[in-house]
Amino acid sequence: MKRILVIGGSRYFGKSLVARLRDEGNTVTVLNRGSSAPPPGVGRLLADRDDEAGLRAALGRRDFDVVVDQVCYTPLQAAVARRVFTGRTGRYVMTSTMEVYDPATLPAGSAPHTVPVAEESLDPARPPFGSGPEAGRPARAGAAHAYAEGKRRAEAVFLREPPFPYVTVRTAHVLGGGRAEFTGRLAHYVERIGAGTPVDVHEAPYGTSFIHHLEMADFLRWTAGQTFTGPVNAASHGAPDVHALCAAVGEQLGRRPRHRVVEAGADASPFSFDRAYAMDNSRATALGFTFGRVADWLPGAVAETARDTP
Repeated sequence: MKRILVIGGSRYFGKSLVARLRDEGNTVTVLNRGSSAPPPGVGRLLADRDDEAGLRAALGRRDFDVVVDQVCYTPLQAAVARRVFTGRTGRYVMTSTMEVYDPATLPAGSAPHTVPVAEESLDPARPPFGSGPEAGRPARAGAAHAYAEGKRRAEAVFLREPPFPYVTVRTAHVLGGGRAEFTGRLAHYVERIGAGTPVDVHEAPYGTSFIHHLEMADFLRWTAGQTFTGPVNAASHGAPDVHALCAAVGEQLGRRPRHRVVEAGADASPFSFDRAYAMDNSRATALGFTFGRVADWLPGAVAETARDTP
């Protein structure tokens, strides 16, 4: 039994993670700003993680075997956590994203050269990410670029001489869960294909990595109990492109998908990419985690989304 703190954990696969950790017999505490109550049998601390003094006050003298950080988005948040949890935890697991590999958000010349992308292809703690004139500069402005750069810089804070055993879980695109999947990206396809509306795609879209929301919760639960450190990719086997995704949705809905090719450089539907950065999951597999196949769980995720889509 471990004493585990989950920072965030109030929605989507974070809720499933908290329940799984609890059901294993761990003593689980959730720390957030009070957006929702934790499930029965789980402790709760209220604090704004950006407020270092308030975070220290909420923690008091508590320490933990593992901290799972679900909501670290910026280097400031990482720096606060690094200071506050030094000496308080035996293991720190940060949920990151495959977007750290996205060539569209990386400084020129620093994108990974092989696909699927392995963890060692990107080290945010080394130039041009960790220091120098390019550090912290997205390729161009925009929410997606700020998100990817924020995650890279947050990873760099922890990876540079980590004060505790540290893991950064670079998650694939998470799908499933119906209404719980708050991004609406899979619902976008269900709605458009169901209505006979064309899906906007790139002329030559690339495949991408996905993981089911419950598999993501299981992976984080598993990671919390392991001893390895450093970056690790979390993705189901298979990297379908947008056409395969549309086909899966169309099969569930009994509708034939329609596509509309966008001009080069224009935005397309979610998961239509004009660049390659699908992930290699072989490190996690070698460490002992068994991933499912996208082709096996995607039909159920589509059906679930269709049931919850007006």
